Amino acid sequence: MRTIRYFGRLMKEFVDFAWKNKAWWIIPIVVVLLLLTFLIVASSSVAPFIYTLF
Repeated sequence: MRTIRYFGRLMKEFVDFAWKNKAWWIIPIVVVLLLLTFLIVASSSVAPFIYTLF
């Protein structure tokens, strides 16, 4: 449960950083990296579909 709370804080800090520095270009990069991380972690159930992406 603590991990989710820390992840939420990290995302809030990241959005605050992007908002204050007007670094909107960095948000899509982080979103894609998070999606790829999720695919790798959940690869046991997603494995058949990864090949269709590449």
